[in-house]
Amino acid sequence: MTAPHINFMCGAVYIMAGQYLDFEEPIIELEKKIGELKSLSKNNGIDFSREIRRLHKKANRLKKNLFTSLTRWQRTQFARHPARPYATDYIHLMMRDFIELHGDRCYGDCHSIVGGIALLEGWSVFVIGHQKGRDTKEKMYRNFGMPQPEGYRKSLRLMKLAEKFNKPIITLLDTPGAFPGIGAEERGQAEAIARNLFEMAGLSVPIIVVVIGEGGSGGALALGVGNRVLMLENSVYSVISPEGCAAILWEDCKKVEEAAESLCLTADDLFKLDVIDEIVKEPLGGAHRNPSATASILRRVLRRHLKELTSISSKDLIFQRREKFRKMGVFTER
Repeated sequence: MTAPHINFMCGAVYIMAGQYLDFEEPIIELEKKIGELKSLSKNNGIDFSREIRRLHKKANRLKKNLFTSLTRWQRTQFARHPARPYATDYIHLMMRDFIELHGDRCYGDCHSIVGGIALLEGWSVFVIGHQKGRDTKEKMYRNFGMPQPEGYRKSLRLMKLAEKFNKPIITLLDTPGAFPGIGAEERGQAEAIARNLFEMAGLSVPIIVVVIGEGGSGGALALGVGNRVLMLENSVYSVISPEGCAAILWEDCKKVEEAAESLCLTADDLFKLDVIDEIVKEPLGGAHRNPSATASILRRVLRRHLKELTSISSKDLIFQRREKFRKMGVFTER
């Protein structure tokens, strides 16, 4: 898949060259018409403002009807949208003076995870996130957002640095899962993930986790043990992908929609189940249609949680984090 070509109009975007989802097509066509009319008005001096306003209203109604009634599978597709902002996009939109740090001091540098120190609204924070690629070259470089063990060890090294210098940690989750290759297994993929879970539970600084796209299984959870766990409105978080679930349960890849419904993987589902603490709203139509507005919303939410968490003692942060995860899930006795 080629990199998406994005056009900006009135603070929103529309995706060209087929880089949009099937159910977005009616909206894309309307936005193309609006763009064409604006171009004609500018180049030929013809006033199409009335028609443009009418089409804008029609497009907004269509967006509202469509994006408030998405199925769980459609939300999953949204979370994987080729134009959806990635971790580095949010870092540069929300923060300043970002200094990326590399390497696990053991084997190498995994490009599927980026991390470093930055300034967010006056706070000096360590930020770590999964990073996917846009075009084929970058996807290969980023290993399609699937970290190797050295990625998790790099992230743990940065978290330990954050603890040493008493800096809050923000993690941005967006991965289909940890890389399942032979080399990754030989270098201790499972141990690296388990070590992160163990160490994150006991870190003495605030940790805020944000699922910004696709939160896939242990590959995402290895950066997901936090005092606050947030999800963007159109992101998903699940123990397995709908495709993987369909293959295991029904041996039929056509059952993905049924699998997605059974997994209850959307932000709404997980908020009701008390797995996450807050749903971060996206602009109408999704984060990919207005990355700057999405980053602005997320920045305000992070600022609020940072203000709350930085006033809590280290001992209470650890206790709260551990209790939060111990309470997840319910069981009944017969």
